[in-house]
Amino acid sequence: MWRSLLYVPVTSERFVAKAHTRGADAIILELEDAVAPSEKDRARGLVAEAAALVSQAGADVLVRINRPWRLAVRDVEAAVGPHVRGLVLPKVDSAEHVLALAEIAADVEHERGIAVGQTVFFPRIESPKGLLNVAAIAAAHPRVVAVGLGSIDFTLATGMAAGGAGNVAATFQVVTATCAAGRVPLGLVSTITDFGDLEAFRRVAEQSRDLGLRGAPCVHPAQVAILNEVFSASEAEVEHARRIVDEYEQALAEGTGAITVDGEFVDIPIYEHAKRLLTR
Repeated sequence: MWRSLLYVPVTSERFVAKAHTRGADAIILELEDAVAPSEKDRARGLVAEAAALVSQAGADVLVRINRPWRLAVRDVEAAVGPHVRGLVLPKVDSAEHVLALAEIAADVEHERGIAVGQTVFFPRIESPKGLLNVAAIAAAHPRVVAVGLGSIDFTLATGMAAGGAGNVAATFQVVTATCAAGRVPLGLVSTITDFGDLEAFRRVAEQSRDLGLRGAPCVHPAQVAILNEVFSASEAEVEHARRIVDEYEQALAEGTGAITVDGEFVDIPIYEHAKRLLTR
């Protein structure tokens, strides 16, 4: 349940020190784009201590690794540990890429006495090839728990406008494939880097929720509260779902398969949806 996933450059002591106070469900320690090539080695050495620090308020810790294999292997070796819940995998183009990283993660977990499989994966689809293979990527390995479209990289690669119709269509494809694989779709239908207009950001988050996304990464602390609110059910929605479940289960016990609750027709699909909402 990651409504908000806040990116934090692991090399920024100031940002790392405050990350646990921001209210995000997950903190993504950044080893990729926000870390200069000359700083990659130093950044890896900071992961273990930073993970312990940013997790102290209960947030899950993820580490975004690099894509080139020579960097990725070293990143996995630096990231896997007791305070790291998972890895964000950038620019994933194939299921084979996920499987190779799963094998590396398993070796590191075994070597360090960590339960094999503890480190989960969040692949990011950032290219046309990745989008064509998204169904296979989502179902590639049990470590995959969530999948998302990296809108900036994807729209740059395709010449689409961030937040435009093509961005929305690609996101729809990712949501469909991810849900079909039983994983969680995360992300926004536009860029996550525009935090200058928070009302516009809220509208994008609401549009993303309506498309089936269940949370999103963000780059600024001011975005966290908006994501937590938008991707949470309201008290009214929870109460309505609770009435549906209670009254429908009573109806089933009495041999009735369809009822009306608060003026809404309720049968098995509506009942199951209400149960899922309450579970979330």
